[in-house]
Amino acid sequence: MSVLIKPHQGVLFSIKGQYDQAIADCNKAIEINPRFALAYSNRGNAHALKGQSDEAISDYNKAIEINPRYAEAYYNRGVAYGKGKGQYDQAIADYNKAIEINPRYTEAYYNRGVAYGKGKGQYDQAIADFNKAIEINPRYAEAYYNRGIAYYYKRDYEKAWDDVHKIESMGWQVHPGFLKALREASGREN
Repeated sequence: MSVLIKPHQGVLFSIKGQYDQAIADCNKAIEINPRFALAYSNRGNAHALKGQSDEAISDYNKAIEINPRYAEAYYNRGVAYGKGKGQYDQAIADYNKAIEINPRYTEAYYNRGVAYGKGKGQYDQAIADFNKAIEINPRYAEAYYNRGIAYYYKRDYEKAWDDVHKIESMGWQVHPGFLKALREASGREN
């Protein structure tokens, strides 16, 4: 029974910002059952939240070794590679695998779009991924926002404004710096 509880306690400690306690609880679960992929994945999450990308990636690798169909482990490893280490090609490969396993993995499309746009400057691919994330979850404000930024970089200001208006209608505030840049580039106020 404690094998099932410990990694979940680790998640609770991570939510509270108690990452060392989360890691300790996951260590206990792994000690009891070294083939418990969830415990490795949760420990990886705690390491990632502490800014320890290499340790996180190592834990996600172990979770994937135990369960090669663990979409969330690929996704989280992609986040660690992309956001943690700036290795966008590896991040994209992991998001691809997560999407292959779960074709409706909204966050994987979204983060792959971020990797293509912010990481590689490939805005058409980024827009396609944001579109897919929005198709799956039409209330995904961050996808509209980042798609608007991608349109801005493509100089498609009308579509950028459409996305700005969409997220504002959803109750989200647009970053003032982005609004200022969009106003200057488009020559209009809104």
